[in-house]
Amino acid sequence: MQPSLELRVLRYFVTVAEELHFGRAATRLHIAQPSLSVQIRNLERSLNTPLFNRTSRGVTLTPAGEVLLAHSRDLLVAAEAAASLTRQAGREPGRKLVVGFQANAAAELTRAVLAAYRQSNPAVQIEMRSYPFSDPTAGLADGSADVAFIRPPVPHFKELRTRALFAEPRVLVVSDASELATRSSVRIEELLNEPFIARDAPKLWREFWLATDARHNHPPVIGSEVSTVDECFEAILSQQGIAFTQASTQRFYSRPGLAFVPVIGLAPSTVSVAWRQDNEHRAARAFVQTAQSTALGTSLPRATRAI
Repeated sequence: MQPSLELRVLRYFVTVAEELHFGRAATRLHIAQPSLSVQIRNLERSLNTPLFNRTSRGVTLTPAGEVLLAHSRDLLVAAEAAASLTRQAGREPGRKLVVGFQANAAAELTRAVLAAYRQSNPAVQIEMRSYPFSDPTAGLADGSADVAFIRPPVPHFKELRTRALFAEPRVLVVSDASELATRSSVRIEELLNEPFIARDAPKLWREFWLATDARHNHPPVIGSEVSTVDECFEAILSQQGIAFTQASTQRFYSRPGLAFVPVIGLAPSTVSVAWRQDNEHRAARAFVQTAQSTALGTSLPRATRAI
């Protein structure tokens, strides 16, 4: 029967071999010297050969001990590498990356980022997961997403980290039956008495999409509240109100009965890639880096400007 080599005992052996002194080795290992001596004797017995010469002048390695020392170090390094990779795999179950988003995510940049990421991380399975207006962090707040495309301002929490990718104008969406649909552009001052479709969302994000800060203390008139882009458009088509949205929405969601009107003097919408600082998912950090580098190297539509 072949002897078995326990990693724990091999660590004991390597420590004694490095110290050439059982007392100092025991101190390093935080065990009692008699216990260490017994473990080494048992190892020698299992291998049927002495590993150390023990004399009154000290401890030295035997030729067999020299051979075992060289191989033991390799085994311990390999074991630590295996443990590290296993821990990493445990943090990345199934090597799946959940990417949270809302509406059209990062517009045309989305496809470019996903293609670049899949090319450099072919073993990672990507799941694109859509979130309602009630969660503008797109799954980061509750940890259900690893990374996300978001549009600040969003409710802040300690672990949230973001990197801006590009900005695009906010535009007005109205029913084509509205007089506003015939306009080449509008100003926020002309819309103060118009009913708006409000997002069922945290106050900070809700107010951004109602342009509350540009209304000069005129509270918005709310015609309806909605949870998704589709609900918003249905409310507009039913003439319950109008709404602001990002310019790219027209390219991704345009449908009969809707009109998109440029708004003068309204701050743009920024698209960011975001993640949780406490997420050690290697694949998530790689996605953030890919999104940033892709945004810098990708031509965006004329109505969109890189940051």
